[in-house]
Amino acid sequence: MKTDRDLNYRLYVQRSDGFTRNPFQRELSFYRMIQAGDTEGVKKRFEVVRKNFFEGKGTLSDDPVRNIIYHFVTAVAVVCRLCVEGGMSHDTAYTLSDIYIQRADKLKDVDKIIELFGEMQLDFAERMRTVKKENVISIHVRKCIDYIYEHLHEDLTLGVLAEYVGLNPSYLSKLFSKETGMSVKTFVTKAKISTAENLLKSSDFSCLDISLALGFSSQSAFISVFRKINGMTPKKYRELHYMDVIEGDKDNEV
Repeated sequence: MKTDRDLNYRLYVQRSDGFTRNPFQRELSFYRMIQAGDTEGVKKRFEVVRKNFFEGKGTLSDDPVRNIIYHFVTAVAVVCRLCVEGGMSHDTAYTLSDIYIQRADKLKDVDKIIELFGEMQLDFAERMRTVKKENVISIHVRKCIDYIYEHLHEDLTLGVLAEYVGLNPSYLSKLFSKETGMSVKTFVTKAKISTAENLLKSSDFSCLDISLALGFSSQSAFISVFRKINGMTPKKYRELHYMDVIEGDKDNEV
């Protein structure tokens, strides 16, 4: 192969310099947050990443501005395709991608392009959240859905949501079911399990970590609900869907 010499040299230099690329699973888990419409998660993750933005990223150009623009184009391409997979209109996703790439192309300052990274990611995440609410009409149910996705780690009950939107619990229950086609409890459960599926497919978080992060009373409760919806345990689901099954998985499942 004509690239072997260059490849081997660069790999040698990277090892000598102690350079380690960001794990693919970590990057994918962040992109899955955008796909899921997890705007709060996207904001928090970006605030952490921007402090040392280039850590774990390869050098695509010796020119600093061109280098970060190449990284930007790569990120937009991945986000765009995952959002289409998640239900966003093909035309909307790709046109939005074009808009952001054109905006990045006009910038000549690295810090401003980094800021555009955050804006782009949040924009796609907010639009994905809207996709999940397309059939919802009332502002109260929309607010409920936003609250649910922002507080998946908490015990989300009808009473909590009714108090948040200022409605009678019985009325909110009927309104929510009418507009979403399912009860509040079912919606919350599906939102948590959907998030768990993404984490199992694209991260190395343990079953226990995921159950705690999503507010389940125990790991066994999480496994029971997951099995009921998917017909298999979280561990089995990961084995079938994870891009590279993690060796030594510590999930204590039967």
